[in-house]
Amino acid sequence: MANKRDLKKDINYVLGDIIEAVYIWEYANTDKDTKESEKIIDDAITTFDELIAKVNAKDVENKKVHFKGIQQELEYKGRALIERINKLG
Repeated sequence: MANKRDLKKDINYVLGDIIEAVYIWEYANTDKDTKESEKIIDDAITTFDELIAKVNAKDVENKKVHFKGIQQELEYKGRALIERINKLG
């Protein structure tokens, strides 16, 4: 089971790396439209806020199951964002 501090770090690192990848793509592709890449960044920030709020929830019955669900959600949403970055072309 991941503890709260480690889970927060994972969320920060994963979504921070995704945002950094978008910035790198934008820098490398200055001739392309950035509307979709900006939307990916906005979605990453929204995902960060949602997951941190879930981690900080106080009314949790079983913390182990709760944190495992958050970790799985991070993996799922992170992969979806990465797929969107790859499709930017």
